Amino acid sequence: MSGIAPARLAEERKAWRKEHPFTPWEGGNYKLRMLFKDEYPSIPPKCKFEPPLFHPNVYPSGTVCLSLLDEEKDWRPAITIKQILLGIQDLLNEPNVKDPAQAEAYTIYWSR
Repeated sequence: MSGIAPARLAEERKAWRKEHPFTPWEGGNYKLRMLFKDEYPSIPPKCKFEPPLFHPNVYPSGTVCLSLLDEEKDWRPAITIKQILLGIQDLLNEPNVKDPAQAEAYTIYWSR
């Protein structure tokens, strides 16, 4: 990785502080891989749960379906890692039913 990406990542890592509101996901340990290409922050990182989560907005591959991570939709270079992680946290708590990534999880979510 070259350019401004490493410096920005180091700066954001220092700024990150854990915030854990009371949610059904609290206390769990969920591995999220964030892949940053050299073009970051011009393009968003790819975010993938390993192993994949059973969730309406997580593809069976584990990739997170979030407009914030889509350069064709809501991605902006000013978005920080903290904002990405908080966006994913919000998505886990409140699925986006308008953009499902996993049909079975979506069906179960709506049938409750």
